[in-house]
Amino acid sequence: MTPVLEIAGLRKQFGGIVVANDVNLAIKKDEVVGLIGPNGAGKTSLFNIVSGLIPHDAGTVILNGQPIERLSMHARARLGLTRTWQNIRLFPSLSVLDNLIVAPRYYPGESILRAAFSPGRLRDQRKKITERAYNQLEKVRLVDAATRFPTELSYGKQKLVSIARALMNDGDCLLLDEPIAGVEGAAYEALKNVIRSEAKLGRAICIVEHNISFVRDLCDRVLFMFNGKILNSGTMDELMARDDLAGLYFGSET
Repeated sequence: MTPVLEIAGLRKQFGGIVVANDVNLAIKKDEVVGLIGPNGAGKTSLFNIVSGLIPHDAGTVILNGQPIERLSMHARARLGLTRTWQNIRLFPSLSVLDNLIVAPRYYPGESILRAAFSPGRLRDQRKKITERAYNQLEKVRLVDAATRFPTELSYGKQKLVSIARALMNDGDCLLLDEPIAGVEGAAYEALKNVIRSEAKLGRAICIVEHNISFVRDLCDRVLFMFNGKILNSGTMDELMARDDLAGLYFGSET
């Protein structure tokens, strides 16, 4: 099966710090891959490079067979690559619902000509997008917060809004950067179910997360990253059973 996302020989250096050191990975349709490692390992930097936030020095990034490493961030999103952020990045002046409505790959209102000459079609598309937004909020159990502003919600609920917004992009590749941070209780279990169901729908999903139990429960495969390089892969239990990797992860030799 052709990978949805394929990275080969990816390298990025800031001065004397190498944040991506010949990174190679491939994620298939229906697969959930975990990316773990200590702080500073390069996990978020890898997401930043793949999503187009920062340029790479060498290597290739291929999405559904198409090289995208020279495309802008929004062009990659239009092709179906979407991500979440550690620091959330919601629009504080928009309601929770409107934060989702503006997130699809093709937002009908962004074309002035379409708005001017096809108002009826625009209304129909807006209605469909609104219905879809409510569906995503239902998945993360936040329908009752649709008309509120993000700043009125707890940090954990804002994280859930950011994930629901990412799901509005119906593309094939989803990158989740610490999705469970600040999320507890029933919302924690709901989020696991959401990720599982999105994978079953055909998405390729990569998760950066420090919660070992969360990664163990969800991921088909886990990659261990350190100093910008992927050192090994396997299940979470296999990786943590290795004294050298556990020592790097927890900051001490075991």
